[in-house]
Amino acid sequence: MTTPLTVDLRGVSRWYGNVVAVNDITMSLGAGVTGLLGPNGAGKTTLLHMMAGFLAPSKGEVLLGGNPTWRNPDVYRDLGLVAERESVPAHLTGWEFVHASAKLHGLADPAGAARRALELVEMTEAAGRRLGTYSKGMRQRARVAASLVHDPAVLLLDEPFNGMDPRQRAHMMELLHSLGDQGRTILFSSHILEEVEQVSGTVQVIVNGRLAASGDFRKIRRLMTHRPHVFVIRSTDDRRLATALIASPAVTGVSLGAEELTVHAGDYGTFTRALPKVALAEGIRVRQLVPSDESLESVFAYLVSA
Repeated sequence: MTTPLTVDLRGVSRWYGNVVAVNDITMSLGAGVTGLLGPNGAGKTTLLHMMAGFLAPSKGEVLLGGNPTWRNPDVYRDLGLVAERESVPAHLTGWEFVHASAKLHGLADPAGAARRALELVEMTEAAGRRLGTYSKGMRQRARVAASLVHDPAVLLLDEPFNGMDPRQRAHMMELLHSLGDQGRTILFSSHILEEVEQVSGTVQVIVNGRLAASGDFRKIRRLMTHRPHVFVIRSTDDRRLATALIASPAVTGVSLGAEELTVHAGDYGTFTRALPKVALAEGIRVRQLVPSDESLESVFAYLVSA
């Protein structure tokens, strides 16, 4: 297991002239995989660049393991970064590119480290080819290998799945899960909801440069008490169950379909506790209960519109 390191942002802002890119963000990232989510232009890349020490915060501080990232080259012993902007020397082979990264880190066995990193991203067979001949997805994997070559405790990835085909994407998601389970602190940014939902349940949502929500997106959804929760139910008698539920104070509306019952409830916990009691009293067997708006998409749409 890797010794966990935290990334802490305390009241961080960054502005360019009169344009505020990041506005007063405080967050703490620990071991595991966290998704940094937001629409294009929300400030995700600026935030990652400050975490990586490429940008100074205009206000506040960014710390890695308790040490500032700005003007502190020592943080790169523990930090790996895959930036969104792709800039690789096309004349180098995949092996030369990753091996050079290992040598720049001053590793005792750069060749061994490069070999292990290429194996992690399934690029061993293509390692002898020049980067200029790679597909975009292959270049992405080579860049991930270069960022992992020194076995960092913290990994920052900006839109890491760009250009990857479905198989490559699935493998990279599995790799990030595995690295997070080993105790690494991993933050990856994306504007694609499906990517974040598959890789991490924990999110930091950035909207217009501000931190709009933080934590498990399912828990965030359940804290939205003023927005009705929607459930799809299948039972032995949907019509009679609908009649019984509409009388419950936990239910704000019902809709009866051909094969299912849709219920709107004001509070998640109150409804899920009330449903078994109502079904038992009516002698109805509930076959399926599915929250239909607990997805990250539902949370994200609400936060952006708000």
